[in-house]
This record gives sequence, C-alpha cells and structure tokens, in this order.
Amino acid sequence: MSTESHDLTINGLPVSIVRKDIKNLLLGVYPPHGRVRVAVPLAVTDEAVRLAVVGKLGWIKRQRARFKAQPRQSAREMVRGESHYFLAIRYRLRVIQQSGAPRVVLPNRSTMELYVQPGTTAEQRERVLHWWYRQQLKELIPPLLEKWQSALGIQVADWRIKKMKTKWGTCSVGARRIWLNLELAKKPVQCLEYIVVHELVHLIERHHNDRFISIMDKHLPQWRLHRQKLNAGPLAQEAWDY
Repeated sequence: MSTESHDLTINGLPVSIVRKDIKNLLLGVYPPHGRVRVAVPLAVTDEAVRLAVVGKLGWIKRQRARFKAQPRQSAREMVRGESHYFLAIRYRLRVIQQSGAPRVVLPNRSTMELYVQPGTTAEQRERVLHWWYRQQLKELIPPLLEKWQSALGIQVADWRIKKMKTKWGTCSVGARRIWLNLELAKKPVQCLEYIVVHELVHLIERHHNDRFISIMDKHLPQWRLHRQKLNAGPLAQEAWDY
C-alpha cells in the first residue's frame, strides 16, 4: 500500500500530512501537545488539505487548549503521600522499609503500600512498582486476549509488555506479536481492552483505514469513548498518545 508523508504549516500551525490508500480525509489532534495529523487519500492535494484544516481551526484550537490545560504529574519521587494510579483509582503511597522481598500491597481503595529494603533509592522503588504493574497486567491481559481472539477469529503468536514513550500499543503484523504499554496498568480496564482489540484488529487490517474503523465499529462500538478516556486524565512526564 502506497504511503507518503510530509509537513505543512497552515495559518502558523504545523500539520503532518500522510497520504495513503483510503477513501476519506481523517483529521486528528493528539496529546500531549496537540500535534495535528491529517490522513488523506492519495489524490487529495495540499490545497484541499489546507482548506479542510482551515475549516476546522476552531475545533483544532479547542482540542489543543484542552491538552494544554490537562494536569501533568511531576517526576515521581516515590515518597510517602505521593499519588499513584492503578486501574484509574488514585492511591496514596505508603513506603514501608523492612527486610524481606520487595512488594506492593493495596490494603484498601486509597492506600498503596510499597515494601522495600531500608535505604532504597527512588529509582529502585519505582522499579518495584513497575514490576508489580507488570504482574497485574499479566493477569488482566490473557482473559481479554482469549475473548477477543475468539470474537475476531484470529490468533497472536506472542504478546509482551513494555514501557513505551509514544504509543499505548503496537503490533508486529509479520511476527503476529503485539506489545502493550506498561502504563496501561494505570488506566481503566475498558481502556486496556480497547488497546488489546485495536492491536488485534491490526492483524486483520494493517492500516488505520476505513476497513479498520469498520471492524472496530462492529466489534467494539464504544471504542471512541474508550480512546477519549485513555487520553484523558493526568499525563505522566512522558505522555503517550493513540
């Protein structure tokens, strides 16, 4: 499938243009800073793109303003009283220094207890928390994969979790492998499910074209709401988009 991309400045606004074999023009504004991207059919001219963007300038500015106003977390210091999220629930951290294996415990719906060796650094504490997030995702993801592989009639060869800076998930179509961002542990289960479905659908349709959207609409009609929820809420220092 032929694809070409370049950048334009329209009314002082940087716009990324991607031409591909699709039927309709698709305009998006993405967090964290309001990046503007327009996917267009191959035959659409830059002038036509310019007119489309100018016609949507009001909406684009509102979206960019919303991202700018979105709260952002400061760098995590991993100290008592700091806020951390799991499945969209906010927890206050309680650091307990003692001998024994490091672990994370949720005694209630407001407290996250982090057990670490005395004298651990913030980086070491964060590694413990990330390990715990990974274990939680390893329990949450398999039932979702089983459900949606059956519904979509496809099978992945492998799936993995990693901390990614720019994507909530990604798919290696040739290897039939999907990657899911560790940060999804902080989001609602519905958002995790949306990303699982999104990446599985890429095994049917590689590109974000009309066919891809049609499959998503058929199997997960509320996917746009889940995407909106995923990109809402506090942004980490490193922000992810989709």
